[in-house]
Amino acid sequence: MIVIGNGRVVTRDPDNPFIENGAIAVDGRFIKRVGTLADVQKEFPAAQFVDAHGGVIMPGLINMHNHIYSAFARGMAISGYNPHGFMDILEGLWWRLDRTMNLQDTYWSGMATYLDCIKNGVTTIFDHHASFGAIEGSLSELSRGVSQAGIRACLCYEVSDRDGTEKSHLSVQENENFLKYCKDNPDPMQAGAVGMHASFTIGNNTMEQCAALAKKYDTGCHIHVAEGLSDVTDCLSKYGKRIVERLYDMNILGSKTLAVHCVHVNHQEMKILKETDTMVVHNPESNMGNAVGCGDVPGLFEEGLLLGLGTDGYTNDMFESYKVAAIIHKHHTANPNAGWVEIPTMLFKNNALMANRYFKEPLGVLKEGYAADIVVTDYNPLTPMTADNIGGHVQFGMSGRSVVTTMCAGKILMQDRKCTELDEEEILAKSREQAADLWKRIND
Repeated sequence: MIVIGNGRVVTRDPDNPFIENGAIAVDGRFIKRVGTLADVQKEFPAAQFVDAHGGVIMPGLINMHNHIYSAFARGMAISGYNPHGFMDILEGLWWRLDRTMNLQDTYWSGMATYLDCIKNGVTTIFDHHASFGAIEGSLSELSRGVSQAGIRACLCYEVSDRDGTEKSHLSVQENENFLKYCKDNPDPMQAGAVGMHASFTIGNNTMEQCAALAKKYDTGCHIHVAEGLSDVTDCLSKYGKRIVERLYDMNILGSKTLAVHCVHVNHQEMKILKETDTMVVHNPESNMGNAVGCGDVPGLFEEGLLLGLGTDGYTNDMFESYKVAAIIHKHHTANPNAGWVEIPTMLFKNNALMANRYFKEPLGVLKEGYAADIVVTDYNPLTPMTADNIGGHVQFGMSGRSVVTTMCAGKILMQDRKCTELDEEEILAKSREQAADLWKRIND
């Protein structure tokens, strides 16, 4: 038994949203009790005590779209790379990177990302992997790292026809290999989806294979949708329809499918996404960095879609993504009220609802019977903190580096900023070595 206490508890439970001086009792993988520090310690006097030192105790964060393979791009320079548009970024940076990656690159980029997630209070990630230089076994390498790190992850491989039929078939097979592994080796901490790049790099035959694979394993597809206008114009030119219409016709949409970005979808497409109960993931920093536009989050909400928040590999700090999402829509719509309700709902409610379509253990709330995914920040508010103004404190006062303690499924992964399961210095040293080698191979 572990008790985390002596802090302000933000539960995300509407029936008990905030406890000024609270504590969480954890028994195994689940939360046993939530209450005041005095009451919880009285009930469990012999429990191991983790002191929050007056900080904020809250549920572990969830990232609904990440790209682990992008980790080693941080600080990388590619000879001759000078992008003038989104396609230049894909071809000149990301596709060059993933075509060069080997299995060691995949493993160590995974370990570096998992470490960064733990340090930023992210306990669950949905990853979208690409390493066309080494496809077979790549998800196994990421999965191996997940087990070592102790976080929760849904993995998939990015299917694409961009490098030819042989690699397309291998990428479909890599998804099936991992899905079969998950089926044969049930693990509440790992799940699989069918990864797909985007409509403009996937032909009908390959898309049919992906739809059949998702149906076979009762899972969904994880695909970029209308991220850039080039994706939309390609679909109209080749198929005479918009992207969401094509995905509907190809049986890709559904309650477990993640339609990522949806920057350039119209209202008819939103209606299709809603009718099929398809999930949508917004990635504000990536969209701004790639200069592809700003997704219509208010419009997606009005349609009643289940809309969550991701990072697209831009960062592993969900607080950072939250902050950017909170201001980009104010700027884009010239409306200072935009996003006040939508953005916190996306990160703190919808992300958990979305993740629970893949993971059985209830997530995202500090409540009895829920998974013990808990983080502690060192945030000490300079104004009163109440159940009614938590969003403002998160937006203007917290960051990923505020996190001091991270627990996932009842296991302490970091306490007082010291990682307990991973050797931080070893991982960072090995990652720097591996990244330098990858950079050299890319530029040779």
